Amino acid sequence: MKTHTVKKDEIERKWYLVDAQDKILGRLSSQIATILRGKHKPNFSPHLDMGDFIVVINAQKIKVTGKKSSQKVYYHYSGYPGGLKVMPFARLLRRRPERVLEKAVWGMLPHNRLGRKLFRHLNVYPGTRHPHQAQKPKPLELN
Repeated sequence: MKTHTVKKDEIERKWYLVDAQDKILGRLSSQIATILRGKHKPNFSPHLDMGDFIVVINAQKIKVTGKKSSQKVYYHYSGYPGGLKVMPFARLLRRRPERVLEKAVWGMLPHNRLGRKLFRHLNVYPGTRHPHQAQKPKPLELN
């Protein structure tokens, strides 16, 4: 029996709307990464972009467990001596709430050309408003 290889024309994409209010950051981001990658589809192929588009709203109301809200820290290094920047979770959530979820999902995607392409399918917004009404995203209930 021959193995069926998925062609670009056979890939069907959907738009999903995820409400992040009172969801746990790690669990939500791993489920989003799975959908972006396309692993939930029966014809998944690891070398192709088969994933769906995701619109996340209410990113500013996301939760973390334990003491992460006071202890979790994000680092950025410019490459120069003394160029290490440190941003606590609580401050990043106040300043750029969408960046918290983006960083979590980005860490769960492949770090190559395919991962960068998949990451562009993620749209995160801090409030309830988003400009993707025309795509008619279906509400997706994640645990």
